Amino acid sequence: MRFCSVEMGSFYLDIIKDRQYTAKADSVARRSCQTALYHIAEALVRWMAPIMSFTADEIWGYLPGEREKYVFTGEWYDGLFGLEENEEFNDAFWDDVRYIKDQVNKELENQKANGIKSNLEAKVTLKYADDANGTIKKLKLLGEEVRFIFITSQFVISEQAGGIDDENIQYNAGNTTVQAVVTRAEGDKCPRCWHYTTDVGKVAEHADICGRCVSNIAGNGEQRKFA
Repeated sequence: MRFCSVEMGSFYLDIIKDRQYTAKADSVARRSCQTALYHIAEALVRWMAPIMSFTADEIWGYLPGEREKYVFTGEWYDGLFGLEENEEFNDAFWDDVRYIKDQVNKELENQKANGIKSNLEAKVTLKYADDANGTIKKLKLLGEEVRFIFITSQFVISEQAGGIDDENIQYNAGNTTVQAVVTRAEGDKCPRCWHYTTDVGKVAEHADICGRCVSNIAGNGEQRKFA
């Protein structure tokens, strides 16, 4: 239940929408998450078969590739596996990221009263005073792609050497104290991807869209490694 509702429904599936809708149709960025969804579907249909038999068998008929006639006679799927504890981006890291994302979303909700009506209208500055468990260090390794995880147009990570102001909202992710500050995103809205950016209209041949979308439409396509 947690895998479907939390890890998939409110996290992974939410994040990959941008790649599915905006990346080049045949790009690694788009096809890689389709491959991941295939492996998830292969495992999930078997998990649900004992309790949702008819639904599982119907799904089974739509999955590609040669297979047994019925899901109930198919073998257990071992193509979907968990992360090792010693991996850099392990389950503990993603648990911290989901927790931070939940807190950021609460602050984004609070900012609706100030006219920021959607996540993509926002720029988030994540402030931190310490990074005892290395969560922030790993977040920084995601580079520009961290904004896609939090589904905001801009995302900045800022170390606060003097500590975080106690009067503002702060919370602990593992042993890391962080604070999210939400302001309006800089630039204009791209009508294709809906992100706010300062390079909308910079390419004369595609005067209405942002540089990222120009690359995805007329260029080699953006490179995505994480999100």
